[in-house]
Amino acid sequence: MAGATPTGPAGPTDPDGPTGRLVTWLAETSIDAIPADVTTRARHLILDGVGCLLVGARLPWSQIAVRSLTVEPGSSVVAGWDRTTDASTAALLNSSFIQGFELDDVSYRIPWHANAVLLPVLLAVAGRRATVTGTDLLRAEVLGFETGVRVGRALGGPELLTRGWHSGAVFGGLGAAAAGGVLYDLSPARFEDALGIAATQSGGLMAAQYESMVKRMQHGFAARNGLVAATLAAGDYIGIKRVFERGYGGYLAAFTARHDTDPSAIGDALGEHWYLPEQTIKPYAAMAYTHPSIDAALALRATDGFDPATIERIEIEVAEPVFDHAVFPLHRPIESVAAQMSVCYTTAAALLDGAVSVEQFRPDRLDQDDVWRLIDRMTVTRGSGPATAGRVRLTTDAGQTHERRIETPLGSVQRPLGNTDIVDKYRDLTGRVLDRHRQQAIEDLVLHLDERRDAPAALLALLAPEVGGALD
Repeated sequence: MAGATPTGPAGPTDPDGPTGRLVTWLAETSIDAIPADVTTRARHLILDGVGCLLVGARLPWSQIAVRSLTVEPGSSVVAGWDRTTDASTAALLNSSFIQGFELDDVSYRIPWHANAVLLPVLLAVAGRRATVTGTDLLRAEVLGFETGVRVGRALGGPELLTRGWHSGAVFGGLGAAAAGGVLYDLSPARFEDALGIAATQSGGLMAAQYESMVKRMQHGFAARNGLVAATLAAGDYIGIKRVFERGYGGYLAAFTARHDTDPSAIGDALGEHWYLPEQTIKPYAAMAYTHPSIDAALALRATDGFDPATIERIEIEVAEPVFDHAVFPLHRPIESVAAQMSVCYTTAAALLDGAVSVEQFRPDRLDQDDVWRLIDRMTVTRGSGPATAGRVRLTTDAGQTHERRIETPLGSVQRPLGNTDIVDKYRDLTGRVLDRHRQQAIEDLVLHLDERRDAPAALLALLAPEVGGALD
């Protein structure tokens, strides 16, 4: 274990404060203290992340990023490319692959994409430290996840998103630093440093959702920053102490200047309440807050006599807290990232195709007349319900109306995808880019991660070779 610095103890600055309680818990919690249902779900969460990683590796924007950033080889794997680079760049790229097609896990309550900040750091540190076992990797995933959620809750969850921050990019780096710190076997004092170093690097603007490619990379900035933070702390570099308690310039004070904060969320019920099983595994390749409308559109499409050619008017209701995130002017031709964030495009795709997956965001599909005919007939209003609620009402040219309201979309806490569903999603996605033997080998390894000491090295070896292109 990383011991005390020459001038200070291995314990936290204030053991009873939210920072101190969290870092002590991180250092002292063993895999045996994590309930079996949590570790089982964690393995499936990782499998979902790996599937998204490999599907995203050769997307057009991923190719640009790889060509731009992998100038020199290094010791860390760039998944799906048969290429290596330095650890920080690998973490950034691998995260951008996971987030590359809006297929990865998300939370409605504390908006972030956990795998996109945690998994790249786990892979990078495991590649550096041959002593890391499969059990270590699983423990780091869970503890990093719980850290990220608790910090996100303390920041006020969706309020960050409402104010224009890319919420997961803001607080995800602290979860990444915690995950990396577990693999570096940090003491409480060094965990405190890691969180303080990660906190001061936080950022991410939600305007990235419109025309840019960078929205797909912003959780990668958090992953890279978390990796740097954990690595510096492992080398006894001192970070901001009591970063959650500080007033002027403190983490919660700076990012919650216009809304309430809850520091108690960081340390309450540690080891008692586990948030990981509540994470949403996405059934659709679109931003989570479009999913209620997608579900409503799919339900309407399944009714007898449905004919999209007869639709004269489409009225969509989106929850007030996420309206600005999901509703914005669309211009033809549209970029895939904007389409995946748009409740209008995704609802049109669901009505026409009965699916919102990879195929609905191919360049040729994005610019077809039938989609834009429906978009031109849409109006969107602000609803008073929770972020998980949405409504779609269709009016036909004969004056008939059909309506569906969704309160709990597929994949949410109330209607989660089961573990079997997650495996099916992994197989469907990776079947586009992997041969069957490699696909099965990865699945078997991840779902039995803690049964093999060499699992991290074996996983890196399976992820490294080239994959096919999901849009080819």
